[in-house]
Amino acid sequence: MSALPIISVRDLHRDFDRVQAVRGVSFEVQAGQVVGFIGANGAGKTTTMRILATLDSPSRGEAEICGYDVMNHPHRVRSKIGWMPDSYGSYHYMTVLEYLDFYGRAYGYSKAERLARLSEVMAFTDLTELADRPMNKLSKGMAQRLCLGRTLVHDPEVLILDEPAAGLDPKARIEFKNVIRLLAQNGKTIFISSHILSELGEMCDSLLFIDAGRIVHHGSAESLRQDASAKAVVDVQMAGDPESLRQWTQANAGVTVLEMNKRGARLAIDLDDPLAIAALLKRMIVDGLAVTDFHRESRKLEDAFVEMIKKMEPSRGAPPTKPSLPV
Repeated sequence: MSALPIISVRDLHRDFDRVQAVRGVSFEVQAGQVVGFIGANGAGKTTTMRILATLDSPSRGEAEICGYDVMNHPHRVRSKIGWMPDSYGSYHYMTVLEYLDFYGRAYGYSKAERLARLSEVMAFTDLTELADRPMNKLSKGMAQRLCLGRTLVHDPEVLILDEPAAGLDPKARIEFKNVIRLLAQNGKTIFISSHILSELGEMCDSLLFIDAGRIVHHGSAESLRQDASAKAVVDVQMAGDPESLRQWTQANAGVTVLEMNKRGARLAIDLDDPLAIAALLKRMIVDGLAVTDFHRESRKLEDAFVEMIKKMEPSRGAPPTKPSLPV
C-alpha cells in the first residue's frame, strides 16, 4: 500500500465573477518529491498555489497538505508549509537579520532557539555576511535568497515556491538551483513554478502543466517529450542567407520550421528515423543548400508543450474569459 500523498488536490475550482481561473484541477504529490508547476500567465498557476498556501479560498473542490484541509485547518497547514511568493515587501530601514528575526519571533521561537535557527538559515542561504545590510541595498539574487530564508525559518516540510528564479542572472540561477537540490536532498517536498521549462526539467522529479485552468500533463520531462510527438528535431546551420532554408522547407513535405536563427533553423521531421534524417541531409546538399552543421537534438520541453497544447485545442472548447485578476 503506497504512502498517502503529502499534497492532494481534488476537483479544485476558483471563479472570479465570470472568470474561471482554475477549472477542475486534481493532482497528488508524494513526500520528498520536487514537482515543477508550469503554465503561461493567466493559466491558473498562481491561483492554485495561493489556495495551497491558504491565501485564497476555492470556489469548490478540496486541497490537503500533510493530511490537513487547507480550508478547515489553515493554521495547521501553515505550520507545515513554507510559502515563497513571486514578490514580497521590502523595508528600507530593516537589515537582513532584523527581517528574519521578525519571522523567528512570529513563529514563537525563544531567544536562544531563534538565534540558533536564524544562524542555520543564514548559513544555508549564504546570507551570513549580509546580516547587517539594509534590505533595499540587496541585489535581486540576494533578495531572493532572503525571501527563501524567510520561507525556511520554521523548518517546513513542504515548500511552495512561486517563480523563485524570475529575474535572476545566470550565476544567481545556478546558485538557486543548487540550493533547491540541497533542500531536496534534505527531504523537503518542493512545489515550484517557473516559466523556464528546461530549468525545471533539470531539477524536478515530475512536471505538472496547467493550461486555461486545467491540468494537461503530469509526468516526467521525458514522458512529455514522448507523448507530444514522434517527430525528430534537427538543428541546421548554413553559410549564406538562412531564408533559403525556410523556402526549401516550404517546398519539401514532412519538414517544418520550429525556429529560425541568424545562421539557420531548428526543423521538425515527421519521421523520427535515422534513415529519414540522413535522407533529409542528402536532399539539402543535392538541392544546393550550403549546410555547415547538421545534428539531431533532444526535443526541447517548450516545443513538446506547445505541440501538446495545439493537439488539445479542438477538444478544449471555448477558452475561458480572459482573467481580469492576476492568476
